[in-house]
Amino acid sequence: MSDCKTNNCAKNPNQGISCMVKNCVYHDGEKNCMTKEISVGPHHANSSADTICATFKAKE
Repeated sequence: MSDCKTNNCAKNPNQGISCMVKNCVYHDGEKNCMTKEISVGPHHANSSADTICATFKAKE
């Protein structure tokens, strides 16, 4: 995957994560996240709309 420019990339998609954020360096162009793990935040949320993927990095 050419857009993944960090050492945190997995060789295979993380099958437990479905991602539609195509401008992330970890996105494989389909619906898969290629990072080894994700971090979700913030610390307090009342709904899924209040959460974010803290692992997100924009493609250049």
